[in-house]
Amino acid sequence: NFPSDSIAAQTTHGSPIRLDGNTISEAADAILSVFPLDSFVEHPVLYMQVVGKPDEILEVHNDLKKSVDRFSDRNWPMGSIERHAFYERAKQAYAVVSTSERRPYGCFILVKGVIGPDGNVI
Repeated sequence: NFPSDSIAAQTTHGSPIRLDGNTISEAADAILSVFPLDSFVEHPVLYMQVVGKPDEILEVHNDLKKSVDRFSDRNWPMGSIERHAFYERAKQAYAVVSTSERRPYGCFILVKGVIGPDGNVI
């Protein structure tokens, strides 16, 4: 239900990157295998809050956390963001990746980090 075309049009990339046929976990595994998370921000992973239940954590959120944990030995904190604020924040992203995830609130923002000269995430 995320308005991927209209939001992606306002990003640097300009159109959604489509990973049709993939769940959020499958897409996250592929992305996180080459995408370092930012260790300099409080929440390098943000998810869209459930409307009217901002503290609720859904199965889809836990599944993304499992993907994050699979690709790092760090305990990366996930934060949540209100739906309309999420849309505005997503417009500032480099790109929008659209999957075939059917569960509601399977929307996430990943903040890119830096790889040091030794090959480790800074």
